Amino acid sequence: MELALFDFDGTITFGDTFKPFLYFAGRAPRIIAGTLLLSPMIAGYELGLVPASQMRVAAARVAFAGRSERDILDLGRRYATSLNRRVRPEALARIRWHQERGHEIVVVSASLDVYLRAWCEQLNLPLICTQLEASAGILTGRYENGDCTGREKAKRVQSKYDLTSYSTIYAYGDTAEDTELLGLANKRFFRWQELT
Repeated sequence: MELALFDFDGTITFGDTFKPFLYFAGRAPRIIAGTLLLSPMIAGYELGLVPASQMRVAAARVAFAGRSERDILDLGRRYATSLNRRVRPEALARIRWHQERGHEIVVVSASLDVYLRAWCEQLNLPLICTQLEASAGILTGRYENGDCTGREKAKRVQSKYDLTSYSTIYAYGDTAEDTELLGLANKRFFRWQELT
C-alpha cells in the first residue's frame, strides 16, 4: 500500500487560496476595518518578520468572528467552484497518477475546511486541514485544534494514519511550512522537484 500527502496552496494550486477567500467571504466594512487594524502585522508579514501562520490566525479572527457558520460554509462551497482554475495541471496529473495506481491520497493544508472540503470531495480526496471553530452556529474567529501547519501537519497525519503500514510514502510541498510533512516520506517533492 502506498500513501501520497499533498500540501494544497502553492503545491496543488498556483499560489495562495486563503487570502482570496477572506476577500470573497468578507464584507467591505469588515475588510477595511480589518486591514487598518492589522496593518502593522501585514507590514511585518510583507517584510518577513511575521510568520504566515501568525498572520493567518489574526486575519481569520478579524474576518470570521461573530459570523454565521452556515453562511461561511455556503460561501466556502461557492468559492470552491472557482479553485479549479487555480489548480496546477501537473498537480492534477500527479493526483490522477496516484489514483490510477490505487494509492491512498490525502490533502494536508493550513487552509480552511470551509472551502477545501468541498474541493476535495470533487476528487474524492481525504482532507486534513485547519478548521474554523464555531459555538452554537456562530464562528468564534479561532481555529479548532490550532493551525494545521509545520509540525502540526505531520502530527495530524501520524495520528490518523499508521505510516508503518505503507511501503512507500510520497509527499509534495512548496514552503518551509511543509518541511515536517516532507519528512514523513521516502519520496519527497519540493516545488515539483524530487529531493534526493
